[in-house]
Amino acid sequence: MINFQYKGISLGKYVEGEIEALNNAEAADKLKHQKIIITKLIKAKKKKKEDKKKEKISFSFGTGIKPKEILIFCKQFATMQRAGLPVLNTLNMLEEQTTAPNMKKIIVTIRKDLESGNALSKCFGKHPKIFDTVVVNLIKAGEASGKLDSFLEKIVSSLEKREKIKSQIKSALFYPAVLFTVAILVTIFMLINVVPTFVEMYGNMGLADKLPNSTKIIMSASEFLRSAGGIYSFFGLALLAYVFRYLVKTKYEVRKAYHKFLLKMPVFGNLIQKSILAKVSLVLGNLNQAGVELIESLDIAKSVTTNTIVVEALENIKKGVFSGETLTKLFFKEKVFPSTFSQLIAVGEQTGSLDEMYNSVAKYYEEEFDGAVANLASLIEPIMIVFMGITIGGLMVAMYAPIMSVGELIQ
Repeated sequence: MINFQYKGISLGKYVEGEIEALNNAEAADKLKHQKIIITKLIKAKKKKKEDKKKEKISFSFGTGIKPKEILIFCKQFATMQRAGLPVLNTLNMLEEQTTAPNMKKIIVTIRKDLESGNALSKCFGKHPKIFDTVVVNLIKAGEASGKLDSFLEKIVSSLEKREKIKSQIKSALFYPAVLFTVAILVTIFMLINVVPTFVEMYGNMGLADKLPNSTKIIMSASEFLRSAGGIYSFFGLALLAYVFRYLVKTKYEVRKAYHKFLLKMPVFGNLIQKSILAKVSLVLGNLNQAGVELIESLDIAKSVTTNTIVVEALENIKKGVFSGETLTKLFFKEKVFPSTFSQLIAVGEQTGSLDEMYNSVAKYYEEEFDGAVANLASLIEPIMIVFMGITIGGLMVAMYAPIMSVGELIQ
């Protein structure tokens, strides 16, 4: 999005300010809807470095807050609002009840901003690292409709589902990660501490030159790990991982290729895609129900994922909507959205119940995700057991095989 500075006339008065838009035409269209006669419209100058530093400093206290703490805060806030307590009283009570120091600072700041006469959504919007654009926009919709409690419940539901997806992915990957780590550590331990014993034994028996190739390879690997080569390899791998992470973060082409690879990965790619689709659908459904404009909703939906492929797809859809194309057609164009997703959106667009259809899509992909996680757990367990058996068992067989055929080797 680009910031545009404008000057114009509204209701007989001169007005000026800034507006966000994709291009000059969209900015002009937005101002036209606000009934502003434009006298000047130019790109806003980039903020100075000093301003950026101030922004960073102002939000620095927000770091270190866990997602669980944010969820508990929102849940308590929603419960107290449903009970009919005034917002300021609610914030005072939450300030007293919260034990997490960083979260307490945020609540204090929100309360003070609210007491200064700011809207609640604006108070939350000052902490983008803690409360994302989805939360802020739902609070804004709750203020406008007078149903803050119901929109806070939507926020809680959204955060709970987001955390559920995260925890399911972690639990699905935890077991195979542990097994893989154990297998690697046991193999390294054996290569460093056990294999040298066999090397010495076979050397004393005069069999060093007559051993099978598999045994020689393992002995060479053991010698390499125990020498400086092992240390260099460790630091080399660490450096490689750091460089790759840096390139993904700074180079757009590398990041895009990596994110595309993640979505194409066997088994895991399907899991990642379904979790992203569930989150995007849920956000679009909530924002549509809150009355947020479609273009703005699509812009906000980009914040629920860091995957470049999905973000680009949503940006393309957003541009297409602004150009007047149907949502169904635009979703069909983007390959990252499956045909099932596009077909369900088409039904919602035709029946005029798009928000309900978004929620149905979210529910559908949540169920698909749950099934994929369950299948992944049942699939990976035997694979990892076989992997451990082949790795450790193969190593032992290779080292003990010469003992079994020692007679033939001596001849």
